[in-house]
Amino acid sequence: MVCSSFRQIFKVISASAFLVASGGAPAWSETEYSFGVVPQFEARRLSDIWAPILDELERRTGLNLTMVGSPRIPDFEQGFARGEFDFTYMNPYHSLIAFDTQGYEPLVRDGARQLFGVLVVEKDSDYKEVADLEGKKIAFPAPNALGASLLMRADLSRQHGLNYIPDFVNTHSSAYLNVLLGEAEAAGGVMATFNALDPAIRDRLRIVYETTRMPPHPVVVHPRVPDEDAEKVRQAFIDMSTSPEGRELLAQIPMLEAVRTDPGEYLVLRDLGLEDFYVETGVE
Repeated sequence: MVCSSFRQIFKVISASAFLVASGGAPAWSETEYSFGVVPQFEARRLSDIWAPILDELERRTGLNLTMVGSPRIPDFEQGFARGEFDFTYMNPYHSLIAFDTQGYEPLVRDGARQLFGVLVVEKDSDYKEVADLEGKKIAFPAPNALGASLLMRADLSRQHGLNYIPDFVNTHSSAYLNVLLGEAEAAGGVMATFNALDPAIRDRLRIVYETTRMPPHPVVVHPRVPDEDAEKVRQAFIDMSTSPEGRELLAQIPMLEAVRTDPGEYLVLRDLGLEDFYVETGVE
């Protein structure tokens, strides 16, 4: 209740400032849009990252944006499959599925880095290469996490012929911690979430394998959102990445340089045969 009230007060103050500065009516839209975020991290951390970003997007666009959390990646998948999110941040393969099923279109992505999966083990373990993990348990965030699971499992099976025990533990953070807790010998993640770990945790892990690289997570929009509002959000992301304050916020995602994108950039994923490893979560 306190948080909700604060957001409303924030909007009123910002709208009043706009009125004084422009001499016209406030630009706030009466339409409220939902903004889904793939749960790479636990809920509190996701909120810490995205709440100030959405506040800044609201300030820049005049739109009302409400974050919609999902407890697990499969819940998030069911959400976008039902078209529950107006805007959402998702992995590239999810964006392909969302485009096919609901018509979601990518708006913006990070232009300064690429997405790739990493396979990590405990730093002081005897595991030096993929073959050393034959028959071992490997923790993954979820079956359909792109770099951490889909690309990684495809590589382990097709390129390395590795037999292993998969364990799906809901988030990237949990996968890494399972290694340190001795619940798994290795974990699949992506470089961005690995780098985002607390140094005290990250320094106890070691990367033994990296997958191929591809364009990173996009922010996508449902076709029911008017083109004018979709473009406002796209441009706001791009403009944020040109200011020190905006870059600091976006770096938490991480999105180091927001650039325009479109469905064509992600069509290459169709050639990777990842459907053999994709797990349908079902829509209730």
